[in-house]
Amino acid sequence: MSSFIIQQNGGVLNLTDFIKSNSVPLTDEKAIDSLMEAIGNARCVLLGEASHGTHEYYTWRTELSKRLIEEKGFSFIAVEGDWPDCYRLNRYIKSYKDSGDSAQDVLHDFNRWPTWMWANWEVIALAEWLREHNRQLPANKKVGFYGLDVYSLWESLESIINYLKKVDPAAAKTALKAWECFEPYTDEGSEYAKATVDPWVPISCENEVVEMLNEVLFKMPQYNTDHEAVMNTGQNAYVAVNAEHYYRAMIQAGPTSWNIRDTHMMETLERLVDFHEPAGKAIVWEHNTHIGDARATGMRAHGMVNVGQLARERYGVKNVFAVGFGSHVGHVIAGRKWGDVMRSLPVPPSKAGSWEHLFHLAGKEDRLMLMTPEVMKVLGNREFEHRAIGVVYHPENEVGNYVSSLMPRRYDAFMFLDETKALHPLHIQPDGHQIPETYPFGV
Repeated sequence: MSSFIIQQNGGVLNLTDFIKSNSVPLTDEKAIDSLMEAIGNARCVLLGEASHGTHEYYTWRTELSKRLIEEKGFSFIAVEGDWPDCYRLNRYIKSYKDSGDSAQDVLHDFNRWPTWMWANWEVIALAEWLREHNRQLPANKKVGFYGLDVYSLWESLESIINYLKKVDPAAAKTALKAWECFEPYTDEGSEYAKATVDPWVPISCENEVVEMLNEVLFKMPQYNTDHEAVMNTGQNAYVAVNAEHYYRAMIQAGPTSWNIRDTHMMETLERLVDFHEPAGKAIVWEHNTHIGDARATGMRAHGMVNVGQLARERYGVKNVFAVGFGSHVGHVIAGRKWGDVMRSLPVPPSKAGSWEHLFHLAGKEDRLMLMTPEVMKVLGNREFEHRAIGVVYHPENEVGNYVSSLMPRRYDAFMFLDETKALHPLHIQPDGHQIPETYPFGV
């Protein structure tokens, strides 16, 4: 008997038929009205993606984010990106002085591999919409755009030093000590990580970055510049401390470095929510592996946590709503190794027996499924594999790109897109020299 045919209440239930009758075809924008209703008063909406290079994941998240901002008053979008780069885009969409002439100019400066994740035409469209939306709003009501990730050690140190040189030269000396400690190593962290476990002369810059963080946090109330610039400096100090921890841990086997990274992203999210009080509400854009509750996957057995789990634990299940994404077939922007040139790679048809294959068999059309009590009753304990594509991708080795998942426990809703296209990187000229379509409904 097929794994998609199960015994239920003394009879036989075909899961593809169940999916079809318990999901909504994504034929037009009205199809997500039920999703907006299900989100209700949640404070954090987590929007996933099954890859970092799929056009439709970005355009659907844009459409959902616009509605959350316009209809439910969400305060900011936080993404799986570096804090300094995203903060520059934040200042552009809020029309700060000297923040850039266009989103395209700002995003051209996103130069850390994989550049295509945020330097793409889809994000340009979102950024220009946000700037226009913010234009008539007071400063404390403008919607923000921030990065949650931990990788930007050198960029964050540089930002801190440049700021402190202007407002607090004495504190800048402490930041310079941290910079000088890291200066002999490359800016990707691997050389520093190896140096920390050198059996002859182990190196650590932990004391320097912790001293810098403590001094910045102690003196922040005294800094008399705009409130976001002060917050930005404090966050860059947290990035430096946690990046040092991350790079030191990544040389070891086990889940430690992953947990440092996701805990940092969750703590950053908390600081952003607090910064936007009294009614801070967050939209998060990250890979499914970060926003889908780790306890509903094989990650749990390996001692791994993620933002989805930590957010539910911090704010409560009713205040967090996670939307997972997936597709059956198509193309994706990725590299074949770390630092490789970006390229459009084929995404082969989903693996037989996977969640994506189940949804494909349910009608070969785009669908939205809410994890209602009925869905939870039938599918809540059904564990199937769920595709996860990273920035390094080998389509010929598809078998390694799946994670066992209890989908109704991992997400609050799942958006399935049967066939998808590759993202449009900013540094690749669009076909026909035209900016690509950047909205799911062609509007």
